[in-house]
Amino acid sequence: MAKQSVTRGSGILEGVLSQARTKHANGLISVEKRSGRILDIGCGSFPYFLTHTEFSEKYGIEQLEISQAENIIRDGITITNANLEKDFRLPFSSNYFDVVTMLAVFEHIEPGQLIKVISEIHRVLKPEGEYILTTPPKWTNELLKVLSLIKLVSKEEIEEHKKIYSPKEIRNILIQKGFNQTQIQTGYFELRMNIWAKAKK
Repeated sequence: MAKQSVTRGSGILEGVLSQARTKHANGLISVEKRSGRILDIGCGSFPYFLTHTEFSEKYGIEQLEISQAENIIRDGITITNANLEKDFRLPFSSNYFDVVTMLAVFEHIEPGQLIKVISEIHRVLKPEGEYILTTPPKWTNELLKVLSLIKLVSKEEIEEHKKIYSPKEIRNILIQKGFNQTQIQTGYFELRMNIWAKAKK
């Protein structure tokens, strides 16, 4: 596959940051889950994470410019064209996925809609399925704006942040939408500039 941008817009550090998210997310996935199905929400038109993870079946969701195509298959990855801001229902049956990931997407969804998306993630996960997310913490909000102005990170991506969350807020949302409160872990990576969370159904 030809080299393509990992995010919309431009930013000198975007490739490095995407690699770091991918490495960290891969480290959080239980080995036994890899024989099943994974869904990456907000996978991008070039699904970087999905091309760098090992699973029997790989699916992604992204709002694509190719409006006439509902599903596209690239390198064995099925990408569904969908806008979760308008239609929060995931086009998959219940208990379908072993793992769902959402890397640097949590902050891009309107809070009211996010609650609905998390409910859908819980629905499509199998029992004991894993949901893994990354998102920037609140303290980075102004820093990211500055970094976007000097073109280190994508200005387009930063301008579309709807809300920045704390680990406690993330945990509360996950519990509210049905995830096992004893099976939710959170932490930081990239010098505490990113939050990770892992929850089991």
